[in-house]
Amino acid sequence: MREQPIGEAVEDDERVKVIAYHRGDTHAAIDTLLEDIRHLRRQLALTEGAMSRGMARGWRPSYHRD
Repeated sequence: MREQPIGEAVEDDERVKVIAYHRGDTHAAIDTLLEDIRHLRRQLALTEGAMSRGMARGWRPSYHRD
């Protein structure tokens, strides 16, 4: 799958590809996507810890959950 710019809508074709990759198992597809989210949040936390405050002028990631 290709990377998307932030804010770009997910296309139906991408959903179909994700589900097809998991051979139609939607639960496996969701599990994989949730694990990806957890991994990216851990990476963001590590980056935040390694980055100086001045580097981003006080910016901190938001951990917004719906």
